[in-house]
Amino acid sequence: MFLYGIFQCEIPLASRNPSRSEICLVLIDSMAAAFAEDFDRSSSTSASPSLSRGRSRRSVHLALGGGAVADLLLWRNRSASASVAAAAAVSWILFELVGYSLPSLIANSLLLLFTILFFWAKSAALLNRPLPPLPKLEISQEVVERVSDVSRVWINRVLAVARAISIDRDRKLFLKVILVLWTVAYVGSLFSFLTFVFIGVILSLTLPALYEKFQDPIDDKLVILQSYIIKQYENVLNRTSRKSIKEKKMQ
Repeated sequence: MFLYGIFQCEIPLASRNPSRSEICLVLIDSMAAAFAEDFDRSSSTSASPSLSRGRSRRSVHLALGGGAVADLLLWRNRSASASVAAAAAVSWILFELVGYSLPSLIANSLLLLFTILFFWAKSAALLNRPLPPLPKLEISQEVVERVSDVSRVWINRVLAVARAISIDRDRKLFLKVILVLWTVAYVGSLFSFLTFVFIGVILSLTLPALYEKFQDPIDDKLVILQSYIIKQYENVLNRTSRKSIKEKKMQ
């Protein structure tokens, strides 16, 4: 369905039975056009690496949402960021290196916690000491509504992407989704799930902070890489078009 939407926009109606070379040409042409269009938009505002320094700096904090998550990823709240990094490292060591399983770890932790609370309460009753300072153990309606609202937003985004690909036949979005999913599948095949999650957490806590600190030199390198990729796409298009023209002449 997705590929039909791409080919329908590119292959003329007269060629009801296109050859394999024509199909490859159309696919490469559509992918190159989609990516080159995005590159051309940004390259028109940054023609050379030196121009990136003349532009105003983009706010990484606002790009990440400007809330508590952005503060966490950019180490504005150092205690929370350090706690997340430490929790990820401890979890990876326990589950991946030591060999703990999640059910056994949860059961042992709850067993130790309930044992301590039980003897604490018994000793407090005998010695006239205060009971353990436990909060009210229940989930409030406000927390449930907040979680459901956040979940609804993300689910609607996924459904909107699916609609744009299947019904609106958004070619660029389709190619981006394919690229992201293929990258995740390839990288995920190299590591276990826990290692993959641990690497993702560490990269999330380091890359945004490093980019915010070294934004100007990174933007300069990205502009150079952008122009190089555009040239490579143009070379691929030229070679493919020449090969297709030669095949048509031979036919």
